Amino acid sequence: MKKKIKIGSRGSKLALLYAQKVKEKIIEITDFIDQDINIEKISTKGDELQDTRLSDVGGKGLFSSSIEQELQNNNIDIAVHALKDMPAIETKGLLTDTFLERTDAREIIIINGKKKFKDLKQNAVIGTSSYRRQFQIKKIRPDVSCKLIRGNVDTRIKKLMDGEYDAIILSYAGVKYLKLEDKISEIFSVEEMIPSAGQGIIAIQCRENDKDIISMLKKINHQETYKRAHAERNILKILEGDCETAIGIYSKIEKNKITVEAELFSLDGSQRFYEKKSDSSENFKKLGNEIGQILKIKSNNSYKK
Repeated sequence: MKKKIKIGSRGSKLALLYAQKVKEKIIEITDFIDQDINIEKISTKGDELQDTRLSDVGGKGLFSSSIEQELQNNNIDIAVHALKDMPAIETKGLLTDTFLERTDAREIIIINGKKKFKDLKQNAVIGTSSYRRQFQIKKIRPDVSCKLIRGNVDTRIKKLMDGEYDAIILSYAGVKYLKLEDKISEIFSVEEMIPSAGQGIIAIQCRENDKDIISMLKKINHQETYKRAHAERNILKILEGDCETAIGIYSKIEKNKITVEAELFSLDGSQRFYEKKSDSSENFKKLGNEIGQILKIKSNNSYKK
């Protein structure tokens, strides 16, 4: 095994907390000490382009491609990503097969004045960069309007406090890691807003031929999260989902049964295609594929009409 390990991460406060969590997990199961593992900050195009919707400039890969390049060039040994920000199709030569235990996948809303969502004024302006969140929130309150917001969590909260928006929607997982729970006005259930595939999951990527690193990462892989991650991402692979495709996917495992529900919106949000199925938790990949195929057929048939 190498004497030192380099972990590549985006440079945001939240991304570095994720990388630190991975570092701590590795130290727990190996004889590495703190000084043996370095976290390298890597600038990504997604971080640099702050005023444009990601789908307009290249999609989710803008957050991961620069880090993956460093991995392919052997400049780092491990890449740490928020799974929801990764493209569904794996980059050639790389392996994303290790996941830390999932944290809360739900969505939260932060509202100026700590109101409840139902008490927001008519035609309130909601900040989000996600078509999925936009379509979901308008199902609950058709009167609100959604306006693009980009930037890290702190930046978004500042824009809200400066009065650019009446409310912003964020993932609970990120807010929790940053210890900003006191800012939360309301938490939406996964029934009200089905999260993004992989939301709340930290993914660890390495080179597919790096046997030492793969062997080490197997020891920190959380098995239930591994199954849920693959089930959800298999749906994305079938639907070729990226930022411009509004898809919500969520799975849960109880005893030895996995249940997955998914919704796909038409491009303008006017149509919603939904599917929910259960199977033995050992069939997690197959179940994801089945749901993906069903949704694909439903949406294709609708467009043919």
